[in-house]
Amino acid sequence: MPDHTHLLIEGLRENSDMRRFAKMAKQGSGAAYALKYDRALWQEGYHDRVLRAEEDSRRVARYILENPVRAGLVRHAAEYPFSGSDIWTMAELIGSL
Repeated sequence: MPDHTHLLIEGLRENSDMRRFAKMAKQGSGAAYALKYDRALWQEGYHDRVLRAEEDSRRVARYILENPVRAGLVRHAAEYPFSGSDIWTMAELIGSL
C-alpha cells in the first residue's frame, strides 16, 4: 500500500518481542529511505492486533493480500508486487480468494 503497510508476524520463541521487532524494522527501513530520499518514511507509532488462538492466520493473510485490490491498485491480489509470505506460497493463499 502506498501509505501504510500490513504485516502478519508470529513470535516463535518465549522471548519474542513484537515492539522490539517493529522498532528495529522501522529504524532500519526508515534510515535507508531517509538516506535515499532525504525525508522520513514512518510516522510515530503503529497499530497492532493480537490474533486469538482460534483465529485462522491464513484467513488474516488473505485479507491483507486483498487490501491492494480493495484500494483499486490492482485487479487481482497476485498482481501486487509487494505481497508475499515466508510460510505459504501465493498460490496457497490466493487459491481460495
